[in-house]
Amino acid sequence: MTGRRVPVVIAPVEAVQLAHLLADFRELVHDGGDNGDPAVDRLAPRAYPDDDDASAQFRSATRGDLLSRRAADAAVVEATITPLRDAAEGMSDEEVFTERLIEIDEADVDAWLRTLTALRLVVATRLGIVDDGDERDDDPRARVYDWLGYRLETMVQAADDLDLD
Repeated sequence: MTGRRVPVVIAPVEAVQLAHLLADFRELVHDGGDNGDPAVDRLAPRAYPDDDDASAQFRSATRGDLLSRRAADAAVVEATITPLRDAAEGMSDEEVFTERLIEIDEADVDAWLRTLTALRLVVATRLGIVDDGDERDDDPRARVYDWLGYRLETMVQAADDLDLD
């Protein structure tokens, strides 16, 4: 481990919104996600699409751990953005929209990437997006979907710039 840090530029208002998404996400995956929510099913898809019994056994053995890891990854992201989110409370309207540099520990980059991807999958499920071209611009949540894609792209680019593997 080199202790490198990945620089990411984000506005405090984005940190506030991301914190809200993370709170909703943790609630969604709480208790192994046994709430019949299709978004949880998309986060932990069937291992054997053509074999219901094998899929049920695999799900029973792995789903809780997988969703717990997703919640742990979300906690890593939340810990990184919490100072900026908290600082937003005392900022002016102009300041809250002014981008700031945050640095993500190299060891936390994968948790960020997995979490942003998972959040985007949840929003995609809510929007009914399965394939490219299914986007629904008439739904305000589509802007969240796009923003998460943008944030994911900036994270990948920042990690690539540092040649992280």
